[in-house]
Amino acid sequence: MRPDEITEILNRPISRELLARAMTRLAYVAKDGTPRNIPIGFTWNGSKIVMCTSTNAPKLAHLRANPMVALTIDTEVHPPKILLIRGRAELDVVDGIPEEYLQLNGDYAMTAEQRVEWEREVRSLYDGMVRIVVTPTWAKLIDFETTLPSAVEELMRQREERRRR
Repeated sequence: MRPDEITEILNRPISRELLARAMTRLAYVAKDGTPRNIPIGFTWNGSKIVMCTSTNAPKLAHLRANPMVALTIDTEVHPPKILLIRGRAELDVVDGIPEEYLQLNGDYAMTAEQRVEWEREVRSLYDGMVRIVVTPTWAKLIDFETTLPSAVEELMRQREERRRR
C-alpha cells in the first residue's frame, strides 16, 4: 500500500475518531509461531501508533524476533467502526515513564486526586519502559456505511451478478 493511500485512510474523520480512543488490540506472532492478540493502551502522534509496556513484558521477546504486527481499533456499537492497521514494531527502551504512557491513560475517568495517586504509583513501579512504535504500512477503515469487509463486498458483487441473470 502506498504511503499516500495510508494517509488518506488515516485522515478520514472516522479514522481520526478511532485513533483518539484509548485501547487497541495488538496482534503479533510468538516465538513458537502461534498468534497472540492483546488489548493495550495507545496514543496516535499523527504518524505513528505508540504503545508502552514494562521492560520485562513477555511480548517484547516475541516482537524482537518478529516485529510485524497488526492493530485493531474499534467501537462497541452497531454498526461497528473498525480501523485495521499493519506495520512493523520498533522498540525503544527509555528511562523513566514515557510521556505517551501518561497521555494514553489520560482519558480514563479519574478524579484529579485519583490521577495524582495513579501517576505516583506508576512512577514508583517503573524505572523505565519500552515504547512500541508502529508506523502504519497498511490501513483499512470499515464503517459499514461507506466501506465494508472485502468478503462482504465480494458477496454483494456475487448477489448482484445473480440478480442480473
